[in-house]
Amino acid sequence: MAIPEELRRYWLPILLAAAGFLFQLLVLPKSFPPSHYDALGIQRFAPVEKVVEAYEVLSKEWLAETNDRSTVDIIKIRYAYELLTNPVWKRDYDLFGLDHHTDIFERVKEQYQKEHFLKIDLPLLKDSLIHSTSHAFNVITRDSLMSAIAEDYPLLIQVYSKGSPRCAQFFEYWKQIDTRLDGVANTAMVELGDVQLAGYFAEKRFSQQPFFRNGIPALVAYPANCRSPSCYMRYPGELTVDSVVNWVASSIVGLPRILYYSKETLGPQFIGKSSHHKVKAIFFSSTGERAAPFLRQAAQEYSSYASFAFVLWKEEESQIWWNSLGVESAPALVFLKGPGAKPVVYHGTFSKSEFTEIMEEHKHQELQQLRSDTSLDLGCDARGHSRAGKEIMIWYCVIAAGRPGVELSKKRQILRKAQDQLLSAAGESATGNLENLVEVASAAAALKDDRLTFVWLDGELQKKICAFYLATDYHGACGPRGFEDDNDKPEVFIVRFQRNATYEALKADKKNNLIETLQGQDTPDASQLVARYNGPDEILEINKWVSQIIKDGDTREIPYFTSKVPDLVPEETNKEWLSGTKGIRSAGKSLKERVQNSGFSFRDYLTDPRIGPALLMLACISWGTIWFKSIQSAQKTPKDEAPKDKTNKRRRPKLSTTLFGQPESSADPEPRDARQWEIEDSDSD
Repeated sequence: MAIPEELRRYWLPILLAAAGFLFQLLVLPKSFPPSHYDALGIQRFAPVEKVVEAYEVLSKEWLAETNDRSTVDIIKIRYAYELLTNPVWKRDYDLFGLDHHTDIFERVKEQYQKEHFLKIDLPLLKDSLIHSTSHAFNVITRDSLMSAIAEDYPLLIQVYSKGSPRCAQFFEYWKQIDTRLDGVANTAMVELGDVQLAGYFAEKRFSQQPFFRNGIPALVAYPANCRSPSCYMRYPGELTVDSVVNWVASSIVGLPRILYYSKETLGPQFIGKSSHHKVKAIFFSSTGERAAPFLRQAAQEYSSYASFAFVLWKEEESQIWWNSLGVESAPALVFLKGPGAKPVVYHGTFSKSEFTEIMEEHKHQELQQLRSDTSLDLGCDARGHSRAGKEIMIWYCVIAAGRPGVELSKKRQILRKAQDQLLSAAGESATGNLENLVEVASAAAALKDDRLTFVWLDGELQKKICAFYLATDYHGACGPRGFEDDNDKPEVFIVRFQRNATYEALKADKKNNLIETLQGQDTPDASQLVARYNGPDEILEINKWVSQIIKDGDTREIPYFTSKVPDLVPEETNKEWLSGTKGIRSAGKSLKERVQNSGFSFRDYLTDPRIGPALLMLACISWGTIWFKSIQSAQKTPKDEAPKDKTNKRRRPKLSTTLFGQPESSADPEPRDARQWEIEDSDSD
């Protein structure tokens, strides 16, 4: 069946008109249901006295014998009366459109819709006021808002009402949220009675009436660097402790997440992929909840020293964790401080201060890595000083250098055990037991006095300084692996640093000379002498060799010389989590955040009464435009257009060919005013 031509021509105005009528008749009435004032038959925002009068009149009617009202209608009237006679509930309903007891209304209506109205248990609503003087804390007002958001911590604000049962139930959760965010973010509360401030945090309808999309309590937050009242962010999720705390820690504060791993993924995904120089901190949890904010804050502060992971404790896997890490039960915390190092295990829960003390104690590996940011602290930099102080003229650094891998891990483990043996020997010397101290006495004393340091070096990354110390024979220890090059051969060597007292005094005399200072910036302060270890990988033999080197280095006169030492390459710090927080910290700057913060929703347009008339107006305009164009096209004829084309067409002038020495064609007409000129005294014959 063919569609009529008129219908095809006017399809757009027909569609717009149909949409406008459907919106006005079906959609808009659902967006504006009858109010509680309509149930009582009075004007909106009528005072309490009018509500009482209207209810008394209606109650007399349904008590009469001629009552024809249904039980549901009577329940609606009674519900409206109880709600509008309570000052707090009436305030919330009038100003923000909040009805705190809709669940009770639906339950009572379903329970008594088939019963006689006299069987209804009155009152329908139970007063559940929250007394701010005894429950609410950190309540802020419009005047104190600016001082609250000007602090260095983020601010989480709960907008609540004294008359909301939902707020009363959430209050216990709010106290837990405040406790868990202690030291990470501040909390505050705003009551709906502060109309200006509460209305500022509410969204606005097209009628400019404030409303809370998800009801109350409603949560908003200010980032730490936010200094404007308008840069808050609304919480869009569920009102649970874990969800709210995670939103504040991730989206507002910008703390890194600590991921969970299983027994299959802990080794390859966490330990294997974490930086070699970092301590591995593993938390065992029996609940599976997210990491507390202070743990995530510690993960951010100690990101240069440690990597963090969570493991869900399962009883069937307890024997595996006991055999591998020495964990008996959850909650527990385990530190892995390098290859071969014994795990350090703590059982139980920790407060923020206790955990900070533990992290300070275990943030370094037992055998630390020589890095650009640790060389001065370790005393393994010619531009620095010994760990014992600036007055020490000679000190030593034992280095295991190689490409990261199995062989380097073995060498690091041997060197760590050698360090532990010297520490034990130094302890025995303090107690008077000198039996095992003779062969390693010099090394033990130097380690005890902080003149000796054991470290390891990433020869692949720090290939220049590795090759500098090992001269030309560094294949297998320094530089990247070549094609099919599996010959990893880590090297152990010791560097003797020596300061020159005369040079130090001369430099002190010239400290006021700017030119000398600038010229001496790249000159190492200490002389360096390197010795490689070529013996077996035995702990006692390594310590004997180190002790002999120290004994000779302290007693022999060695010429002082300096040379240009390659700089350590700065290592890239693993902070991928920062990429997700840079935009968050500038709250409301990105388009996505502005849309989310504005609360834009397509459903909001369904409450706009201007949509239906606008669609009908567009239908009329489009119908008139199409009709006018069709009338114009019908009035035009081909006869009218033909003369117009001839008169408007411009003839193209024809060029004369006589200009080019060619005779004129006999067919070319001669102009009327053409004249022949005779030239006298012509040169032609």
